[in-house]
Amino acid sequence: MTLVFSLKHISKTYGDDTLFHDLSIDFKLKEQLGIIGSNGSGKSTLLKIIAGKTVPDSGERVAKKDVRFQYLEQDDRMDPDKSVEQLLYDGLDGLGFDEKEMHRIVQTSIGRGEFESPGTLFKHLSGGWKKRLAITRALCTQPDLLLLDEPTNHLDIKGILWLEQILKTARFSFILVSHDRSFLDHVCRNVMEIGRYYPAGYYRVNGNYTHFNRQRDKFLTAQQKQQDSLSSKMRREEEWLRQGPKARTSKAKYRIDQAMELRNQLSALKNRNRSTATVDIDFHATGRRTKSLLRAYRIGKHLNHTPLFSDITFEIGPRFCLGVVGDNGSGKSTFLSVLEQTVKPDTGKIEWAQDLKITVFDQTRSALNPDHTLKQALNPAGSDSVNYKGRPIHIVTWAKRFLFMPDQLDMPVNRLSGGEKARIMLANVMLTPCDVLMLDEPTNDLDILSLEVLEESIRQFPGAVVIVSHDRYLMDRVCHRMLYLDPGKESLFFKDFSQIMAHRNLFLPQKTKKIKEKPARPKPQKTHFSYKDKFELDHIEDHILNAEAIVERLTQQVQNPETANDREKMEKACSELKAAQEAVQNLYDRWEDLEQKKTDSEQL
Repeated sequence: MTLVFSLKHISKTYGDDTLFHDLSIDFKLKEQLGIIGSNGSGKSTLLKIIAGKTVPDSGERVAKKDVRFQYLEQDDRMDPDKSVEQLLYDGLDGLGFDEKEMHRIVQTSIGRGEFESPGTLFKHLSGGWKKRLAITRALCTQPDLLLLDEPTNHLDIKGILWLEQILKTARFSFILVSHDRSFLDHVCRNVMEIGRYYPAGYYRVNGNYTHFNRQRDKFLTAQQKQQDSLSSKMRREEEWLRQGPKARTSKAKYRIDQAMELRNQLSALKNRNRSTATVDIDFHATGRRTKSLLRAYRIGKHLNHTPLFSDITFEIGPRFCLGVVGDNGSGKSTFLSVLEQTVKPDTGKIEWAQDLKITVFDQTRSALNPDHTLKQALNPAGSDSVNYKGRPIHIVTWAKRFLFMPDQLDMPVNRLSGGEKARIMLANVMLTPCDVLMLDEPTNDLDILSLEVLEESIRQFPGAVVIVSHDRYLMDRVCHRMLYLDPGKESLFFKDFSQIMAHRNLFLPQKTKKIKEKPARPKPQKTHFSYKDKFELDHIEDHILNAEAIVERLTQQVQNPETANDREKMEKACSELKAAQEAVQNLYDRWEDLEQKKTDSEQL
């Protein structure tokens, strides 16, 4: 397989922080690699070095000639006063495409990105659509290697599934940095983690994230056992070294050198294992034993006379986790505000247990003053200790619990990363004892190790949890039920994300619309657009409609209570629905191929 690039013995340091040292990586054509690592491990810097945007302090980057690299950073800045279409054309400047080819690429990309109004200015797009535009513009360049830094940031479930479909069928190579474990599972054939706890500075496995995670756990467990074994051996050597000269053999010099080497090996191993430290999250419950904490009866809320959600009835108690899922703008945060009593429902009512204590993790992080120091943010009272579960903890010790070093305490909040700000918010939530914990997008900017700790903390919390998140991996592991919000439609409860995905049938609305807008019959074709191709194109709409009818029937079957309560029936129905949806997608792909073939023939 053709080698696309090699990084040979590269090192990179910022100030006193060494991101990587003597790192060597090869990447071959058609590889699809996911990169993970803790916050600050150098993932983004590594992508920039691969893209040629940053130069390593030492070592070299060797790239194959005539390979088109396209790098998409986390926040791609674009002219706010230009339209979607203009920005797509701008992305093709200087790449050697003629005017006709540029027009074809841009118009195809507008459809691929599902932009209904390509004349919309960038500044009027939501965060999710800005991210979708940035991804679409990167795809326009027709890269050989696409480098994506946290591409699912700002995307809702619909956007994430859209990107997954693109990458699963990609003909180009890609490397992406992400903390979305379900996303990694679905699109990456190889996963690599950057970390100082690995001898080579990274650990790479052929397989998706689930396979990587199993292999990683085995490796780190073996490395810890190796440390224990070397520690035992070193204790014996130190006992021997403490003995007097007469107790030593004639081979003393050799054994002393061997003991020194062993000591160095053990020290390096301890340093690596010590680097696996994670945040220490432990939410504080009041200890209330009330069976029911909150009851909602047919609650509903409108926004500008448009219903966000309606007729929702449920009850939550201790050790119950309710997930809230929906696209951007579906009313998830409003739903939390209604439960929190900061917004009143338009219909229905809510009963809260007496003196119910609710603590909220706010995704906007509005409670953080950017001009405060880290010390002030961790303890607004201004003292040198915080009160956690009735006992004082020194601010330095408290900061270390969330992976902050003492020399960071005087640093202003506005200089901290997104992940560091998220850890401050989690620290503040932990200080307040509560009965109900409301988490609004708590996973944003957290690395995977922190996400794993957060998962376990939610599972162990004695109170109730209501969580809003696009993180399918986390939600499937912590939620007992999930509420799916879809404005204007019935709000439904599901067991897990697979049931929600089956219900959504994400792509049908766009495809149905396309059929209605498509001309009834194509004109007679020339040359290589054969009669057989023409016949297939003439009848493909009928095939699509039939295939979509099957999807609709299976979707209704999945929603049938009888199916939902029978695990075997549900698994079979979901499997059949997935196959039916893939059949529909294949028909659309074939339709586009025939249309392109027809167009090319007419231009001859």
